[in-house]
Amino acid sequence: MRLNTFCRHFSLALAMSLSIAGARAADYPMPKEGTWTVKDYRFHNGEVLPEMKMHYMTIGEPSGAPVLVLHGSAGSGQTMLTDQFAGELFGPGQPLDAAKHFIIIPDSIGSGKSSRPSDGLRMRFPKYDYDDMVVAQYRLLTQHLGVRHLKLVIGQSMGCMHSWIWGAAFPDFMDTMVPMACQPAAMSGRNWMLRRILIETIRADPAFNNGNYSEQPPSFKFASIFFSLATSGGTQAIHKAAPTQEKADQLIEQRMKETRSADANDVIYQYEASRGYNPAPKLETIKVRLLAINSADDERNPPELGILEREIKRVKQGRYVLIPASEETRGHGTTGMAKLWKRYLTELMQPAIQAAK
Repeated sequence: MRLNTFCRHFSLALAMSLSIAGARAADYPMPKEGTWTVKDYRFHNGEVLPEMKMHYMTIGEPSGAPVLVLHGSAGSGQTMLTDQFAGELFGPGQPLDAAKHFIIIPDSIGSGKSSRPSDGLRMRFPKYDYDDMVVAQYRLLTQHLGVRHLKLVIGQSMGCMHSWIWGAAFPDFMDTMVPMACQPAAMSGRNWMLRRILIETIRADPAFNNGNYSEQPPSFKFASIFFSLATSGGTQAIHKAAPTQEKADQLIEQRMKETRSADANDVIYQYEASRGYNPAPKLETIKVRLLAINSADDERNPPELGILEREIKRVKQGRYVLIPASEETRGHGTTGMAKLWKRYLTELMQPAIQAAK
């Protein structure tokens, strides 16, 4: 009993640090890593990368029902392996039980171990956009992994926006979709303005030197902390953590002391890639059952604008769920806690299960 308790605590600690290990040793099979290399990869603007790497992880066996899981901006596939997400979905009897599903988690272009500016090209790396990223995911599945049809596409934040693009670009390729923490409309308003401020703050730093720096420019840390606090975390949760000026200062000091592995060039590219995002004109082409999930305290996608509530009506089999705000939710990061919405995923998947019998 004591050994089991220790193992659970140890697994939690690993997941909190975004380790691949997480809770999977006890709850689901160990992820298998792979890298697919494409020669002369051509981007939407005609730029060509002589060798483009797409890194990915899979959980479960290829004989299982394929599921595509898409991560957010400045993240990677590893960020989807927390106890709060994978630990609630991939284990025995859970909605995406790895014993029954073949779970595919790619690192999108510019992220994780896939090709990115920090590999050496820096600001000479091709200027990719979200369409390029989705096409690369599609090619990884079809040309390398041999997947011909997906049971589900699920993603959050940037992965959410990628999901909407998937539904419009490849409407017959999946059975269901779950885009979370985004809107199916043009990147605009405060969401885009804060991305621009993040990008321009880094670029304006003399130490940035047009991307040719020997160490991360000082402004990168400050800009990243500002962007994070302004666009995620949840109003109630942050106030609970910092109810006084002293506590707020302590939180800032803690953030300032944290070690960061991110690269300024990579982050500029990751957020700049969202510039042309706008699936709205093609929403009627989405054929599959779709469950859109947002949280009421999402700083980047405020529900009071009514955008998703309006646009979901254009999706023939679309449903919209709004998670109420509370001290438990985390604003834009709320959908990373699957316990708050996985019952809706189970309901969505049920027709597919019945049809397969």
